[in-house]
Amino acid sequence: MEFDFDLIDEIGKFLITHKTLIASLIVNIILILGVSKFLDVLHRKIHEKLKTHTSDAPLLRLLPLSIKILKFILISILIISFLQTNGYSVTSVIAGFGIAGMAVGFAAKEAIANIFGSLAVISDKVYKVGDYIQFNGMEGTVTDINFRSTKISTMNNYVVNIPNNIMANTAVLNMTPIPCRRIDMFIGIEYSTPNEKIDRAVEILKQVTKENPLVEDNALAFVSDLDASQITLRLYVNTKTKIWAEFVEIKSQVIKEIVKRYREEGISFAFPSQSLYVQNV
Repeated sequence: MEFDFDLIDEIGKFLITHKTLIASLIVNIILILGVSKFLDVLHRKIHEKLKTHTSDAPLLRLLPLSIKILKFILISILIISFLQTNGYSVTSVIAGFGIAGMAVGFAAKEAIANIFGSLAVISDKVYKVGDYIQFNGMEGTVTDINFRSTKISTMNNYVVNIPNNIMANTAVLNMTPIPCRRIDMFIGIEYSTPNEKIDRAVEILKQVTKENPLVEDNALAFVSDLDASQITLRLYVNTKTKIWAEFVEIKSQVIKEIVKRYREEGISFAFPSQSLYVQNV
């Protein structure tokens, strides 16, 4: 086997001529590896701290991206510093990154908007995984929050994936913290109902709620309005649950008992109607 001594000589001359450059390159490689290792250790330590706090669970998803961004920034600074120190112009490189960044920004503006939406959702703490929320006429249980979207399981067990950019700019009602759900309903009775039966209709609303053990003993029942075709009564009372399925069952019990009592008392429910008066000329 023959060695190419000319090649070895050329390599030796290159190493001697560019020893400062090579030394600087080695130092920068060591620094890059050190910074990367340090951030990995920092990531692991912070992750272990956050994992002990369930309320900070969304931050566990934010942490990896934050570490990657920080790692990219620091490594970029080291590379640019190396190039600048050794006489290389980084202006064109930075300009190229700027143009590429603009192109990527326009192409991925929705993804970027969703990332910022995720940061808003996490920082505002309007809801978290397991909460029952209402928004845009929909409602359901939050099953996951990631950097792109929020996953919600609806009452029909459908899984809805809503971009966080939309969630961050939507009025969200979090039902989980409420102590109970409230029945707020209107009942219409006929205008022909006698005065004493109007009073009796209001009294029945109070009795029905008072007799139901799943309803709070704080009902408000009163004549609310005189509408076009009915006398409108209103029932306003808290139930003893905040679970939607239990609430609708309690409300159903109250409504059925009201219908039963009104029929027994001869109180007629109103329906849309018009009276026509004909004048003989």
